[in-house]
Parts: sequence; C-alpha cells; structure tokens
Amino acid sequence: MAGHSQFKNIMHRKGRQDKVRSKLFSKFSKEITVAAKMGGPDVDSNPRLRLAVNNAKSQSMPKDNIQRAINKSEAGEGDDYEEVRYEGYGPGGVAVIVEALTDNRNRTASTVRSTFAKYGGNLGESGSVGFMFDRVGEITYKAEVGDADTVMMAAIEAGAEDVESNDDGHLITCAFTDIGDVSSALEKELGEAESVNPTWKPQTTAELDEDKAGTFMKLVEILEDDDDVQNVYSNFEVSEEVLAKLTAE
Repeated sequence: MAGHSQFKNIMHRKGRQDKVRSKLFSKFSKEITVAAKMGGPDVDSNPRLRLAVNNAKSQSMPKDNIQRAINKSEAGEGDDYEEVRYEGYGPGGVAVIVEALTDNRNRTASTVRSTFAKYGGNLGESGSVGFMFDRVGEITYKAEVGDADTVMMAAIEAGAEDVESNDDGHLITCAFTDIGDVSSALEKELGEAESVNPTWKPQTTAELDEDKAGTFMKLVEILEDDDDVQNVYSNFEVSEEVLAKLTAE
C-alpha cells in the first residue's frame, strides 16, 4: 500500500481520526453544500452529492448536520467557493496533490505554499506532478463483508478494474467516470461501502527513509488541518520497518 492510502492508514492507527472528527465534519459539510449547489439537493439525482453524503455517514456525521449542509445550498451559501488544485513536491522529492475548496484563492495559495516550504517541499505549477497520477475511483469495504474471492467476483461483475484485499479490508479501484455505476452495483451485492471516493492514484512510488517520512507526515498533517484543504494525495512509500516505527510513535 502506498501514497495517500498509506498515510491515512498510519494516521488511523495513531488515532488521529478521532481527534479531528469535528474538522472532518466541517470539510464534509462544505463539500455537501457545494455539491448540492452545483447539482441540486436531491441525493438520488446528484452523484457528487450522493458520494459526499455517503462519506459523511461513514464517519458517523449526524443526519441533522448533513441536512443542514444541504439546506445551506438552497439558502445561497456555497456560491463563493471554488475548487482549486495545487501540485508540488514534498521532502525526499515525493509528488503531492492538494485539493481545496476556497472562497479566497490568494489566502489558500499563500498558506499551501508556505506549508510546503516549511517542511522541505516546493509548490510547483499546475500539472507539474499530475501526470504521475491516474484519476480513478476507490471504493472501500470492511474485511467482514466477505473473503477476497467473494469481493473480487462482485467487483468484476460491477465493472471494477482492480481489488486489493488484506486484514484491514478491501480496496476496489474503478475508472473515475464509472464510480457511480460501480459503487451502485457493489452496494446491491455487498451492501453499503465504507467509503466511495474519486482519488489520484500514483503510477509509481517514491520511498522515504524514517526521517523524511516523519517530516512528510507533518507536512500532510498541517495541510489537512487547513479549513480550505479537502484532500491531500501523494506517491510516497515507506518500508515495513519504517512504517512500524512511525505507527509506534
């Protein structure tokens, strides 16, 4: 496992998700409002909104919070937000993509740039690292949903491209344009997914030693703490030995 998924796995084991639940809810709320504003408040007819709501539910965001975020779109909130993508290199030369929803592009760009610089990175031009990633859909299920063969067969029937199964669960990859159809087909066979996300999947990875991996994790942590930043992706990879040390900290 590498890149963004590996970082998320490390932080989950360290318990970070529980500590930043309110921050996650804020980001989910913003995405739900923007999605509803762009495609309408009907979850069934708005794929982006459906994904946002499902992911909010997967993190136990209360229904009232979700509905309140949808209602904001009808009240005119979300008009000023624009989607911005930043690309650059982190410590050790790893490629990093940052997705943001912001009402002040200059503020967000300044914050992202200074964060990269502080932790040994360098923010580049648009497209500077994007060619190193594939835009895909990722659907995750908990391990108890079934064994690897069962999930593999369901994924093949649904039109997915790849499945990775381990003790932590199942990661199903599909074409970005097929994410709605594939997730719907899987839900009929396996039940509701743990998460359904469009993502940037690295074509190749760059391995970091313990020192640079620790610095890189600080970079991503600070970026993800920013209210404007929605997602951070990278092509970093660490050895099992380094992973164990980072997880134990």
